[in-house]
Amino acid sequence: MILEALVSAVLGLVLAWAAVHRLSHRLPARTLVLATGVAGALFGDFVTHSALGPGSAVVALLGAAVVSTASLSLLLRPAAGLRRRSATA
Repeated sequence: MILEALVSAVLGLVLAWAAVHRLSHRLPARTLVLATGVAGALFGDFVTHSALGPGSAVVALLGAAVVSTASLSLLLRPAAGLRRRSATA
């Protein structure tokens, strides 16, 4: 279980690093992004492991990747050139 948590933390760190590398202009501070990626992966691993039991490490890592990616997507800001139109009636 400790190895699974370590692998999911590394997976979250890699996903967060990739997000910072590709989308740095649309993300907040790098430390926040890296911490969010790791925390999301650990939480996703915990939830998936709790739901499915100890025999499904690969599926738990898949759950970790999904939750980490979803957590990182919540940090994205709109692109600088795109503005939303205000809904005035």
